[in-house]
Amino acid sequence: MQTERLIEQLTAELAPVRVLPTPPVRALIWLSVVGVISVALIMRWSQLNLILPRLAIPRVTVECVATALTAASAIFAAFELSIPDRSPRWVWLPLAPFLVWLGASGLGCLRNGLSLPGPQGPMGYSPHCFAFIATASAPLAIALFWMLRRARPINALPVAAMGTLGVAATAALVLQFFHPFDVTVIDLGLHLAAIGLVVLIGTAWRRPLLDASTGR
Repeated sequence: MQTERLIEQLTAELAPVRVLPTPPVRALIWLSVVGVISVALIMRWSQLNLILPRLAIPRVTVECVATALTAASAIFAAFELSIPDRSPRWVWLPLAPFLVWLGASGLGCLRNGLSLPGPQGPMGYSPHCFAFIATASAPLAIALFWMLRRARPINALPVAAMGTLGVAATAALVLQFFHPFDVTVIDLGLHLAAIGLVVLIGTAWRRPLLDASTGR
C-alpha cells in the first residue's frame, strides 16, 4: 500500500512534457527569424546602391552564397548534434561550403593583395569588420544557445562549435551588405580571426551556455 500511495503521489505531481519540434524545424525557425531581422536592418541601414553592384560580381556572388550555406549548414548541424542519438558526422556538413567560401575569398586576395590603398592605411576598414562579426555574433549566439540547450545535449562541444560557426558565418554574411570594398589578405585574415574568436569563446563557455549539468 505504501508503494501504491508513493506512485499516486508521484503521478499526481507529473506535468505534461512539451515535445520539442524536430531539429530541422527548430533550425528553420531560428534561421527565419534571424533572416527577417537581418533583411530589415539591411534595408534600413545598408547603402544598397553601393553594395549591390559589388555583390553582382560572380566571384563575390559565389562567396556570399557559400557564406550563407556555411551558416545554414552549421546551424542545422548544431541542432542535429544536440539530440543524443544523432551521428557525430553532422560536424562535416558545413565543410564543403566553408571551403568554397575560403576559395572565393582567396581569389579576391590574389587580385587585391595585402590591402587596398586609402587614407586609412594598410589596415583600412578591416578592424571594423572584425568588430562587426564579433559583436553581431553575441546576440545571435545567445538566441541560438537558448534554443539548443532545451534539448539538453549530452556532448556539448560539437554543438557549441557548430552553433558558433553558424552565428559567425551569419554575421559575416550580413557584413557583406555593409562592406563596400573588396576582400584583401588583411581583411580576410581579420574575418577569419573574428570567426575563430567567436568559436573559441562559444566552445570555452559551452557548459554555462548549454547546461552545465550535461555539457562536456
